[in-house]
Amino acid sequence: MSDSPKVIGYLRVSTQDQNLEKNKADILAFANERRIGPVDWVEEKISGTRDWRKRELAKVVATLGKDDWLITPEFSRLARSTLQILEILAELKKKGVHVYVLKGAQHINDSIESKVFLTMMALFSEIERDLISARTKEALKARKAAGVKLGRPKGAGKSKLDQYRPEIEALLKTGSPLVYLAKRYKVARSTLHKWLKKHKIDKTAQM
Repeated sequence: MSDSPKVIGYLRVSTQDQNLEKNKADILAFANERRIGPVDWVEEKISGTRDWRKRELAKVVATLGKDDWLITPEFSRLARSTLQILEILAELKKKGVHVYVLKGAQHINDSIESKVFLTMMALFSEIERDLISARTKEALKARKAAGVKLGRPKGAGKSKLDQYRPEIEALLKTGSPLVYLAKRYKVARSTLHKWLKKHKIDKTAQM
């Protein structure tokens, strides 16, 4: 049985015609330079706003272990929001996986530099959530000033989520996972799914 680490080159694109060959060449060059072994490729053509746990990436994370490698061209290939990127990196770091991002030459491991970097990302994630909250509150205030009646609509078929529609759409566009939204608005995930489908709101829309 080989003791060589598993090395995954992870590539995600959101359109069918994006060329991945340059990304592959760059990842191979890095792997060869470090002599870390052959690269296995995982390619996804899906929106980065989709919850990472529902993508092929989740299966990759589950199979990686201590001293394995995940190499990707840039952080945005992992996800489109700081919150989701932070969740992915934290999970991989906990498992002892080396994460290398070619853009910026970021190596996430057990080093003090990595710990500082992840701490900063956590701060940025919190700022991101605060900014979204502030923008949506301003939007709701403007709607109220314009005479739009806010609050939970009455009558059959109405949902308590209706009053939060602008905020929910804003959070989805910045990559907030559905599990986070369901918890935030105190509804079951199935209820949230049905509400999004009813109002034809794209769960994977990008900004």
